[in-house]
Amino acid sequence: MVTRLSDIGERAKAIGQTDRLTILQYGLLSLFLILGVRFWSLQVIQHEKFRQAAENNRIRVVPIPAPRGAILDRHGRVIVDNQPSLSIILNREELREKRRNPYELVDELIARGLPLDRDTVRARLDGMRNQPAFYPVVLKENATTSDVAWVHAHRLEYPELDIVEQPQRRYPYGTVLAHVLGYVGEISREELAKPEYKDYRPGDLIGKSGVEQMYDRLLRGRDGYRRVIVDSTGHEVGEIESIPPVEGHAIKLTIDLDLQLAAEQHLGNRRGTIVALDPQTGEILALVSHPAFDPALFSQRINTAEGKAEYRRLLQDPEIPLINRALQGVYPTGSTWKIIVAAAALEEGIITPNHSTFLCGRGLQVGNRFISCMGSHGAPDLHRAIVVSCDGYFYRLGLKLGIDRLEKWVKRLGLGQRTGIDLPHEVAGIVPSRALKAKLNPRDPRWKDFDTAIASIGQGTVAITPLQLVRTIAGIVMGGRLPTPHVFKEVAGDPQMAYQQPRPLIVPLDPLTVKTIRSAMWGVVNEGGTGVAARVEGLDVCGKTGTAQVVGKEKATGALKDHAWFVSFAPRDHPRIAMVTLIENVGQGGRFSAPTTREIYEAYKAKLIGGSERADIATPAPALTNKALADAEPKNAPAH
Repeated sequence: MVTRLSDIGERAKAIGQTDRLTILQYGLLSLFLILGVRFWSLQVIQHEKFRQAAENNRIRVVPIPAPRGAILDRHGRVIVDNQPSLSIILNREELREKRRNPYELVDELIARGLPLDRDTVRARLDGMRNQPAFYPVVLKENATTSDVAWVHAHRLEYPELDIVEQPQRRYPYGTVLAHVLGYVGEISREELAKPEYKDYRPGDLIGKSGVEQMYDRLLRGRDGYRRVIVDSTGHEVGEIESIPPVEGHAIKLTIDLDLQLAAEQHLGNRRGTIVALDPQTGEILALVSHPAFDPALFSQRINTAEGKAEYRRLLQDPEIPLINRALQGVYPTGSTWKIIVAAAALEEGIITPNHSTFLCGRGLQVGNRFISCMGSHGAPDLHRAIVVSCDGYFYRLGLKLGIDRLEKWVKRLGLGQRTGIDLPHEVAGIVPSRALKAKLNPRDPRWKDFDTAIASIGQGTVAITPLQLVRTIAGIVMGGRLPTPHVFKEVAGDPQMAYQQPRPLIVPLDPLTVKTIRSAMWGVVNEGGTGVAARVEGLDVCGKTGTAQVVGKEKATGALKDHAWFVSFAPRDHPRIAMVTLIENVGQGGRFSAPTTREIYEAYKAKLIGGSERADIATPAPALTNKALADAEPKNAPAH
């Protein structure tokens, strides 16, 4: 049988394919053997090594607190901002994995020399019990250099401790504006339970008073965080992700820092308050309440032994420095009240600008009591009676007006009611009425002529805040338009987010009433009246003094001296600024508050002529017109 060449070629080709398949099979087998050996080596031989490595590297969440927004004055000057500080934090997740009791750890840290406030830390640990373990607890803010050195020196023993940088509130002007700005502090359990704080968590800083409280949502920003890998000693060896914080909005206040500093300086160390506002818009230009406090106490020192002692001193201080006297202090008004009585009498037609004469008589006999006047003024008309502040005149005018009509006008003009200022804890005060006397004096509830006479000069059952008084007087001289006082102007850089002025309280007044009041208050300062010490050349300051008795005159000495008032506005025909100055227990308003007010008007005048960039502290007021009055609400509109 003959073999063909083609058959030989086919067999040789088949043999070649079989060999390559065999080689491939052996190759795959070798590869699987190598992988198997490597896998066995990793899982069995090197298991302990890699287990230790996994144990040593942990993922840690490092919070990045958002800086609160800065607070600026109306010209953009910084009043409050932030400064960096270091905090010691405890990573609870790592502690839990080690099954260590955090309270025992804190005691151990203190015993070993880390200066912590045990009560503060325990309260924070209590507050974090129901929070996810990856939220750390701040053990100490404002860590010192020695604190940081201690943590680093004990890194191997306490890898769950960490040092982080956090922003801290800074108040470059110290106690200036303390009652307006307020302060920040750690959110409490009670606050966390409130609906408005439902998205806050333990340890968050919130505004506790003042602007910091009212505009907390704008100021607080949004926290960020970093997810990092750390080794067994707590050292960071890698970062997984980083979410940067979002800083809170910077906000502008209506405060003019120059005017504020002038008011602070001239009130000095005396107890009292000064409020200056724009009578058209209600913008507060300056607000001083003294004594004050250092807001930095609450953001920087409150958790130290020294800070707690300082806070206790504030609480126990008989001069109550934590009270904002402008809107939380209630005082008899003394003779500044006569402007209210005069306006009510004119509006009720009891007197007219041309027929307003009453006898002074050095006082008045009411029943079996004689109530005296400070002088002998003959038979003045209304203008003169206001200029010289004749009590005898107003005893008689008040009796003719009657308590019921006086009460109606007092309430219509917003007195004895909160003004609605955008600062917390404003109080309402009280104003005279039959019902009030019956409530306060159940043994002698009947209202008497004596009560009316006393109420007509701002004594007896009159107790209102300085802010109410300046708002009402400003409203009267502006024709009966009373805007809501406010300190927030706008979000810096975004005028669209500006203060939304509520509808002002409108109390239509006869233009003759307004003109008469303006003229009389001008005379107080410029016609040799009781407020002559407030006269400022070229500014046309108008005002009214008040000397409010604290106790009976025979006891008016030392700390029981009269309160000194001066309420004012300027200039006479187009008011651009209104101001009230109250100094406690110093004596006569004309002697103490009027000259203090003059110094602040001098500062105001210097600003107006000092440069166009600062001339906007109050825009020109519109002239009083009948159209403005026609647009006003009806007289029986409810006050708010």
